[in-house]
Amino acid sequence: MTDPAPRDSKHVRYLLLVALVAAIGGLLFGFDTAVINGANVFLREHFNIVSDALYGWACSCALVGCIIGAASAGFLGDFLGRRNSLLVCAVLFTVSAVGSAVARGVAEFAIYRIVGGVGVGAASMLSPIYIAEISPARLRGRLVSFNQLAIVVGIMMAFFVNYFIRSYGHERLVGEQAWNVAVGWRWMFGSETFVAVAFFGLLLFVPASPRFLMARGKEREARAVLSKVGAPADVDAQIVEISAALREEQGTFRDLLRPGMKKALLIGVVLAVFQQWTGINAILYYSTNIFEQVGFSGNAAFASSVAIGLTNVAFTFVGIALVDRLGRKPLLIAGAAVKAAALTAVAVGFATSAQGWWVLLAVLVYVGAFSASLGPVVWVVMSEIFPTKIRGRAMSIATLALWIACYLLSQTFPMLAKAITPGGIFGCYAVMCVLCVAFVAKTLPETKGKSLEEIEREFFGPKDQPPLIPHS
Repeated sequence: MTDPAPRDSKHVRYLLLVALVAAIGGLLFGFDTAVINGANVFLREHFNIVSDALYGWACSCALVGCIIGAASAGFLGDFLGRRNSLLVCAVLFTVSAVGSAVARGVAEFAIYRIVGGVGVGAASMLSPIYIAEISPARLRGRLVSFNQLAIVVGIMMAFFVNYFIRSYGHERLVGEQAWNVAVGWRWMFGSETFVAVAFFGLLLFVPASPRFLMARGKEREARAVLSKVGAPADVDAQIVEISAALREEQGTFRDLLRPGMKKALLIGVVLAVFQQWTGINAILYYSTNIFEQVGFSGNAAFASSVAIGLTNVAFTFVGIALVDRLGRKPLLIAGAAVKAAALTAVAVGFATSAQGWWVLLAVLVYVGAFSASLGPVVWVVMSEIFPTKIRGRAMSIATLALWIACYLLSQTFPMLAKAITPGGIFGCYAVMCVLCVAFVAKTLPETKGKSLEEIEREFFGPKDQPPLIPHS
């Protein structure tokens, strides 16, 4: 939509509230994926998990659900609408939180984590799409960024909750892990219930997106929503634009095989894989274990994970501030290069048995570089390089690749860390960062300051270029 921003504070306040409610899906996404960090230590002891493969499965099984959720989110959103689909996600989050907390064995725990993962995978697509479809053009970028901020805030919340629950158990039985092994880890997973229930309740008060209503032939309802989130005088123009866009968006999977589209899809998929295989979830899932291996005590290891969460949030703001100033390509290259250096320092720290503070500092530099570059910028690039006609399907493939890469990394980290040592696996991640630098430098065109039509022409020559339609 190309309408101006809302002209009075009433519209802005309503729009902000709606966007914030939808962004809770991103917060739950972050919380659900990060809560395993720290809880996994007690979970492993409670269920007496000896095998590294089974331990990796217990930590990463939710990501199998994420793959399912990401693959089905597009169809679910088209069938039920974005808001109603987010209500389904809220139910899945709630069931998963309660079920994981009361699980009686690893198999039962994995089932409930997979259920929550389906919600995570679906919400990772549905929340930003809903915010984009409800927002006027001039506010869309900032409002959609709420979702990325919500994800990192959710990760930080999970680290804080785990730290305080762990500390409570430590105070009850000084020098003992008994309470945390028996009960504490259950509260860590169960704490998500409160936010999930609140998310469901708040979603009941937000409207369906105008785009979905128009797709279902409900023009009057769409007009009512547009009048609430923008200037009423612009509603007619927005209705015309939405109608035109819906007529054009009839792309099929065959369109993905066209020459220009194959290049765009390759970039989107490879960047999604690099975002994960440069090691971020090894840190987000296993940092407590990592810090314990370099000499931190239990409380200090948990506190160090909290520092990771704070760094993640702070540098996400840096990335949002720089992406339209420096550009996508320089930010991705610089971020991957800094990550390579930081991971090399981590690998050297393990290899030389350096002080734990050295490893912590290198990990924080790595997390800051990720949060300011590959974290948010990969999503920005993926949302720009695919033409409107096929964007939904192409995004679903790239997102699916991201979650598969995330699962493989999280599942294999404990086994590889044992087979080739933690220093060896972090050295491998450093090499992946170097390969990411080379790939971005060689293949990615800069998209800063270009319209979506100009970006399409970057990928499609005169013969292969799809019909251009107005973009917002």
